[in-house]
Amino acid sequence: MNQLEAKSSNSGHSSTYPTAHFIREIGRGIKGARSLSYDDARDLFKAIVDGKVGDLELGAILIAMRIKGESVDEIAGFLSAAESSFSLLQAPQSSFSPIVIPSYNGARRAANLTPLLALLLARAGAPVLVHGVDQDAGRVTSAEIFKELGVQASTNHQHADEQWQRGLPAFMPIENLAPRLAQLLALRKILGLRNSTHTLVKIMQPFAQPALRLTSYTHPEYAAMLTQYFGTAADPNRGDVFLMRATEGETVANTKKVQQIDWFHAGLKTTLVEAQLGSDSIVAIPPDAHGTAQWIKQVLAGHEQVPQNIAQQVEHCLMAAQQKQGESQ
Repeated sequence: MNQLEAKSSNSGHSSTYPTAHFIREIGRGIKGARSLSYDDARDLFKAIVDGKVGDLELGAILIAMRIKGESVDEIAGFLSAAESSFSLLQAPQSSFSPIVIPSYNGARRAANLTPLLALLLARAGAPVLVHGVDQDAGRVTSAEIFKELGVQASTNHQHADEQWQRGLPAFMPIENLAPRLAQLLALRKILGLRNSTHTLVKIMQPFAQPALRLTSYTHPEYAAMLTQYFGTAADPNRGDVFLMRATEGETVANTKKVQQIDWFHAGLKTTLVEAQLGSDSIVAIPPDAHGTAQWIKQVLAGHEQVPQNIAQQVEHCLMAAQQKQGESQ
């Protein structure tokens, strides 16, 4: 049992931050619940990450939000508190702004090609950060594939910078990048459900400088909410965003179909890629971590072709990251 699980199993842990008035607002079910304001959402989530909310109240808040769904103001407030709970990274000098790739799902059926995307971007000269979980039962994670590729996980900022200096992507487990958020993610094992933190880690911007975030969604209702958030509430000074439908939960182009990719830049949305059916003509990729890593090595060596949809995604990422960096200098 880890420290959080031990803490969460202790029914004696009480709240030092009043939450009843928040729970009354968000806990009345889908039809009766009301959303929190930006300020209330920020203050509540800050109290949560600071450990000031008791176990009983925290469980009630997380379940209520799961049932109600997050509003744009709530996501904005939660994210502000979430990003203030850890030290931001410093990107190295580059002609590209840093590129952020969240990896929290892995793949269950098809090969997880998030590491290939990250390696192709890094090879082109972009500082790339992949952050996520080490393991997920029944899925092949990016962390496992990176390990097979010999890309060591970065447990601190210095090692991440060393990876960038070597022309490699940095992979940081969420417990090293944002330990307080990692503790909230771990509550899934206790509650049996994901919570708002799973959305936050997929859209957060962990750099001090403007960055290009690659984000994705699985459920259609999140597409509408995130489109509104990135279009109206997200701070454009923090960088640009690509939003697309996920590939088995991962933010990498699907080799079996073309997902729509929307680019949020300076508060404006541009559709870079229109969704369409159509698969790449590539050989079957082994879905296990070792097999996927071996196939990625063949691609990087030029013995296998880069899947067309991923090559297109790389091209768009480099374009946006280079443009953003030019504007920031």
